[in-house]
Amino acid sequence: MIQKLRRKFMGVSMLSMFLVLLTIMGTVNVLNYRDIVTQADNTLALLQENGGSFPQKGDGPPPGGREHMDISPELPYESRYFSVLLSASGGIITVDTGKIAAVDTESAIAFAKSVWEDGKERGFLRNYRFVQYQDGEEIRVIFLDCGRNLSTFRSFLLASLGICALGLLAVLGLILLFSRWMVRPVSESYEKQKRFITDAGHEIKTPITIIGADAQVLEMELGENEWLRDIQLQTKRLSALTNELIQLSRMEEQYRLQMIEFPFSDLVTETAQSFQALAVTQDKEFTAQIQPMISLYGDESALRQLVTILLDNALKYAPAQGKIHLSLQKQGKSVRLAVENTVEALPAQNLEHLFDRFYRGDQSRSSQTGGYGLGLSIAKAIVDAHKGKIRAWGQEGPVLVMEAVFPPRKEKGRREEEKRPGSSLEERNSQ
Repeated sequence: MIQKLRRKFMGVSMLSMFLVLLTIMGTVNVLNYRDIVTQADNTLALLQENGGSFPQKGDGPPPGGREHMDISPELPYESRYFSVLLSASGGIITVDTGKIAAVDTESAIAFAKSVWEDGKERGFLRNYRFVQYQDGEEIRVIFLDCGRNLSTFRSFLLASLGICALGLLAVLGLILLFSRWMVRPVSESYEKQKRFITDAGHEIKTPITIIGADAQVLEMELGENEWLRDIQLQTKRLSALTNELIQLSRMEEQYRLQMIEFPFSDLVTETAQSFQALAVTQDKEFTAQIQPMISLYGDESALRQLVTILLDNALKYAPAQGKIHLSLQKQGKSVRLAVENTVEALPAQNLEHLFDRFYRGDQSRSSQTGGYGLGLSIAKAIVDAHKGKIRAWGQEGPVLVMEAVFPPRKEKGRREEEKRPGSSLEERNSQ
């Protein structure tokens, strides 16, 4: 439980850090890219208004009301551009490559044809930002070389991604270092709680046994009476509650689990048969659908108890003439065990609490059904100890479904288990 809490804390922290870094770096890079595009479009607009070239000194303010633009005097000398004038049908009229050395006439024509066929008014073609517009009866396409700016942008993008990755690794290291220290008080408190339950349970069992024995002696001397019967009944209930608390605490610690591979189908079949007669005496219909030859790696005793708890819970809460159905089948590589039973009412808000300790789904029937609300908690602890998942949901009827899914045994874990001394079934039997 504590390890799960620690992993969740680490996961939430890393996800939060990742989202923050992604937002910051993403915003910075988007703004950087938009700045490159804006500068290129402004330069292209200036070229467009002057027929594909920069205005010369003494020509007056730029046409189109662009005198407010902050144009550097060095811009005409820093910019590398070329233009192509096409007819309305796409024929080449003139090509101007005098302001760029990296593009010859044939390449300029190829670029212009590609833009003309695509039909876009502006955009990027490789490292060139272009604008296509109607120039009288002809079409002019102007290309501006943005390779240097785009190269700087890509370098900054890669650097920011690298910084983000290093930052996440640094945060992960710090979280690994400090998370253990942060959950230590919770871990110690939880361990003390489990130790107290186990120790107190063992201490309580002795006086309970003595009280039960004394009640039997008094019954032999005084005969049967309602007071002694009540003492014996409550003693049995207290003993059962103590045993369940101890067992739940041990299951959460994965206490002495004898993990072997065994025929799970046979175990479920045997357990189901023991409930057939009980269902008949309670006027309830019990059916089972068990896929044969299913094996499972786990603790045979604990899994037998799991099936018993689920069937016992179904019988307790199924009404008279109700139906109980047990199914076991392969689900891909996993094993699915499910118990369904009709119920009188199925409040949806209670389903998430069914596996809580001491929770009773139907408080009005507590005195009739017995139990202490620990059965499903023990079932969940058993499933968790086997790395599985258990859940409950409702269907029309109303029908309550309890489903436990066990994942396939990992090959790595199988090899490691086989390497351990005394891990094989034959070696365990010989011991």
